[in-house]
Amino acid sequence: MKIGFDNEKYLKIQSEQIKKRIAQFGDKLYLEFGGKLFDDHHASRVLPGFLPDSKLQMLLQLKDEAEIILVISALDIEKNKVRGDLGITYDEDVLRLRSEFENIGLYVGCVVITHFNGQSSADAYRARLERQGIKVYYHYTIEGYPHNVALIDSDEGFGRNDYIETTRPLVVVTAPGPGSGKMAVCLSQLYNENKRGIKAGYAKFETFPVWNLALKHPVNIAYEAATADLNDVNMIDPFHLEAYGDIAVSYNRDTEIFPVLNAIFEGIYGENPYKSPTDMGVNMIGFCMSDEDVCCNAAREEVIRRYYKALCNLATNGDNENEVNKISLIMKQAKLTTDYRRTTVAAHDRKERSGVATAAIELQDGTIITSRTSSLLGPCAALILNATKHLAGLAHTVKLIPEEMIAPIQKTKVNYLHGHNPRLHTDEVLVAISMLSNNDDNCRKALDQLPKLEGCQAHCTVMLSEVDQKIFKKLGVGLTCDPVKKIE
Repeated sequence: MKIGFDNEKYLKIQSEQIKKRIAQFGDKLYLEFGGKLFDDHHASRVLPGFLPDSKLQMLLQLKDEAEIILVISALDIEKNKVRGDLGITYDEDVLRLRSEFENIGLYVGCVVITHFNGQSSADAYRARLERQGIKVYYHYTIEGYPHNVALIDSDEGFGRNDYIETTRPLVVVTAPGPGSGKMAVCLSQLYNENKRGIKAGYAKFETFPVWNLALKHPVNIAYEAATADLNDVNMIDPFHLEAYGDIAVSYNRDTEIFPVLNAIFEGIYGENPYKSPTDMGVNMIGFCMSDEDVCCNAAREEVIRRYYKALCNLATNGDNENEVNKISLIMKQAKLTTDYRRTTVAAHDRKERSGVATAAIELQDGTIITSRTSSLLGPCAALILNATKHLAGLAHTVKLIPEEMIAPIQKTKVNYLHGHNPRLHTDEVLVAISMLSNNDDNCRKALDQLPKLEGCQAHCTVMLSEVDQKIFKKLGVGLTCDPVKKIE
């Protein structure tokens, strides 16, 4: 995989920047972490070389100074809100996150349940956490938040919330997903710390959009595509431009809320230490690109990936037409079409010639490998075999799995498991060549090539089963599909 991001540089300068911000405020810094602390696959896709757990590794450099507050909204508990990427509810993810943090040596101080208004589900969840020895605090719904500043900055507003006991100078506030109330927790703590004579500050760690890249830089465009379902819009920070005469990139929610934040800060401290939303941030990721062309290409690929994902969701669920339209507009503004993705063109060309479902993958050296569906194999199962044979230096005519082995598998799928599709999926193909590899050198050679698929891009002309999608994800292959359902 071509590298475009200096991860080591990032770990160094990002931790230094946070230390500077802690020193700026003295006793304590509440750091709101937007996005994912780990498993940040979006960042690793658009900035090749950025590791999915880079932000976590950066925090580990500050672990003796840091503690973590996990935030979850009572509204999300009540609705059993699910993380789209992991398929688990937010309340279960809080426990997962706590376990992950503590397993690597980070201290988790407590869980805060926000937007609390007497919900019985939140009470039950609190009891469950406390049985496990976890400290839990309630932060209440404030009428008119965030615009009713007079109420917010009062004992009936922030002053009503449970005061969170913290012990370390850096308090990282994070959550399973957006809308959890992270910022409100930080601001509430500033209010209540100030009442107790403790000097505390606030900063925001938002990875995207990248403030020191151009508004229409592909990396920032990719973020806008990634958040199309949230209606986020990248924009020039008007407050930063007015204060300094410099262009910096922010997004609509931060710029819209800044006047309110300004009033809240003035209510707590008498003045706002920040002149713009950009000032509040500590993100240094934009200084760590080592090859801009690589990152730009990866970001354009990500925009197209998001477009295909939205199209497939529309074909399946039919409830995200606005998301599709927004990404389509983003692509037009960026003068980007799906033909930019070489695998898409190759798969479509092969389908036009063969008349059946096809797939294509671009290997690390730029070689394009294609495949087609057959009576024995689905297009992506065939693609895995074709790609690994090519990488192993085996002729395309070599049959890794004998037909006499495939037939009984198909019989089991159809006759005993009542399946409609007799063709082998990618997982079944991989199991088969794994079994054969002990006695077959060709299978062993092909199997040994699988790690070389990481970072490659692939496209299929039909939507894949969940099983096939997971295999490509585990292999580290960036997959897109046409919004066409399989005809079994």
